[in-house]
Parts: sequence; C-alpha cells; structure tokens
Amino acid sequence: MSDVLKDAGDILLRTDGKIQSRMRPLSETPAVRALGKISEIGDQPQLRALSALLVAAGVVTSNRRLAMAGARMIVAHEPATALKNVIKRRVDRTRPRSAQSKRDRTARPGKKEAKEETSFPSGHSAGATAAALAFAGESPEHRAAAVAAAGAVSAAQVPRCAHYLTDVGAGLLIGAASGA
Repeated sequence: MSDVLKDAGDILLRTDGKIQSRMRPLSETPAVRALGKISEIGDQPQLRALSALLVAAGVVTSNRRLAMAGARMIVAHEPATALKNVIKRRVDRTRPRSAQSKRDRTARPGKKEAKEETSFPSGHSAGATAAALAFAGESPEHRAAAVAAAGAVSAAQVPRCAHYLTDVGAGLLIGAASGA
C-alpha cells in the first residue's frame, strides 16, 4: 500500500511541476494579473468584510435572509481558515513563483511561517468555497453562481503561481467540509 501511495504522490508532484512550468510564463500577463486582483475577494479580510457587509445590509433593510446569508458565511469561513492555518503551520511547501527545485515543490513537515514557504493548502480556495456553500445554503437559487465564483477564485491561484493545483484541491476540500 505504501508503494501505491508513494507512486500516487510522485505522479501528483510531477503533474504540479508540469502545470506550473506552463503557467509561469502567463503569471505576469495583464489578464492573469487582473484575474489575480479580482481573486483577492477570496482572501480572509475581504471575505470577512463581504460577509459582514451582507449581515449589515440585511439588518438595515430588514432582509433576514440576506443577514443570515452573511452570518452563515462568517460561521463557515472561520473554521475553514482555522483548519487551513493549522495545516500551514505543520507543512512547508514553497510557492510556485519561488520554487527552484523538486524539494521546494514537495510538501514536507515543517514550521516555517514565511508566506513563500506556506503554499499548502490554498486559503483563498478554502475560504471562498466555505463562504460560497454557506451563502448557497441560505440562497439555493444562487448556488451555481456562488460556487462558480469560488471556483474562479480557486482556479486563479494556479496561473498566478500563488499555489499548485494540489494546494487548491486541498483548499477546496477544507472549504467544502466547512461550508457543509
């Protein structure tokens, strides 16, 4: 069984490396830079602000459903962020934009706190997915749009060279668990 897991890990690592080598030339294009700016809505401060804004707008307009959607987003986002932080403190992985070797691309036990050394998992993916699913729980008619927006935030991390595809996948899993 351990050989199967090692082989699977090697395949994922090689795939991450191949994808990033194709993405690196795109990372500085105007389109990817713009996408990166837009995807910052998935960062912690921005998601917290958006959630609080929905709560406030719901209270001011007496729209209970809007206020509840914002509250649910906060309640889902915080555990996703906490779990992401626990993992980041225990796993060192150099971000694609800074990785120079196979070792840099490999997730390994560690305690580094520098942003460039804590690529795994993607917090943008975890937070955006958790918030989108929580929002969709209150407004199911907007589920497709919310999930698509979270998917776009997540997917943008790869061409930006901020995260590997496996970082994004792990973030999506964390967000899905928290958003449920």
